[in-house]
Amino acid sequence: MEEKKERINKYLSRAGYCSRRQADALLEEGRVTVDGHKAQMGEKVSTGQAVCVDGIPVTPVEEKVLLVFNKPKGIVCTTGHYEGNVIDYINYPVRIYPIGRLDKDSTGLLLLTNQGDLVNAILKASNYHEKEYVVTVDKDLTRDFLDHMREGVPILDTVTRKCRVWATGRRTFRIILTQGLNRQIRRMCEALGYRVRELERIRVMNITLDGLETGKYRDATPAEWEGLEKLLRQNGD
Repeated sequence: MEEKKERINKYLSRAGYCSRRQADALLEEGRVTVDGHKAQMGEKVSTGQAVCVDGIPVTPVEEKVLLVFNKPKGIVCTTGHYEGNVIDYINYPVRIYPIGRLDKDSTGLLLLTNQGDLVNAILKASNYHEKEYVVTVDKDLTRDFLDHMREGVPILDTVTRKCRVWATGRRTFRIILTQGLNRQIRRMCEALGYRVRELERIRVMNITLDGLETGKYRDATPAEWEGLEKLLRQNGD
């Protein structure tokens, strides 16, 4: 029986090394080898072949990891060598990386995994996966502000998708986004004359902080895994 092969970017993703997009970048930089030769974009590999990045062997992981982390302020959501990065902060024994980002001054729910395909599926913009935030701004909310936030705000040469927004206090509101533009909520507020004072993410799809203390993390529960996979199947991921 012919051994099943898969594209090198998928292999690196399944191995928990990086996402497929990051794997493509590594391939373009010539940092990936297969059995000693420089790997090509789209090349297929099979189990048993020696796949290396920067000369270091990469093998698929067996155990799936999904961590639920309550990020404090000051932590940088990157795998790079930056002081205060989330990977060093958590210091998990298996190689993991964040699913999306929260900026340094934001807090709340951050998911981390060793499953590259999971990263791709959750972040895929066309899937309209929900992320919910609690936001505090610098002045009293108005109906006009809330209406504009719901209907879409021009930022970054586009208009944000319609979303759900509702006030929870004079200067606090909740917002549910289905896209992830860079510093989106802060930019939306600034475009309407407001500044964000506090921003906390409390939900990604079916997963919530659920009382998790700031700075702490936990494993996703079997029920959370099941619910997440169900939502992803609905979108064909």
